[in-house]
Amino acid sequence: MAEEVFAEAGYSGARVDEIAARMSTTKRMIYYYFGSKEELYVAVLERAYRGIRDAERAMDLGDLPSAEALRRVAELTFDHHHRHPSFIRLVAIENIHHAEFLKKIGTLRELGTPAASLLEEILERGRSDGSFRGGVEALDVHMVISAFCVFQIANNHTFSYLFDYDMRSKAQRAHNRQVLGDIVVAWLSPVR
Repeated sequence: MAEEVFAEAGYSGARVDEIAARMSTTKRMIYYYFGSKEELYVAVLERAYRGIRDAERAMDLGDLPSAEALRRVAELTFDHHHRHPSFIRLVAIENIHHAEFLKKIGTLRELGTPAASLLEEILERGRSDGSFRGGVEALDVHMVISAFCVFQIANNHTFSYLFDYDMRSKAQRAHNRQVLGDIVVAWLSPVR
């Protein structure tokens, strides 16, 4: 509930009264557990970021060919963002605040390590078996996947209005999910 309020109104616009009402609790209880609105917001951010990282860590890519493993990571990110649009709004809000609150989460930088490590492992495997070219870093791949996925959520309303193209519709989601996988696999394929 708190995540929804912060995602809808931003940190500055969110009211603890509204959060308490949605949670069927009192402001006093929220302050008892979290201490302040800021600490609640920081907890919401941490939980949101942990959600995607936990999903990545839970992936079993085992013996999948490297191209299929990479496609699965891209699809997982795509699906996560569509299931959790409030995560994208929180990230946007945090960027408006220059990551002020994100910087208060000491363990958060470590949370990004599994994503980079997973991608690096897949890239190394793909370079070794000849299915991926060199010269591309895991962070490059992460950025391309994230940019495509974030765009789907952050720009849906304006894009939908301007181009009559609803990225959240079931058909477009399926299409765009496929496109993302195709993009990252084709980009990393060796130049022939």
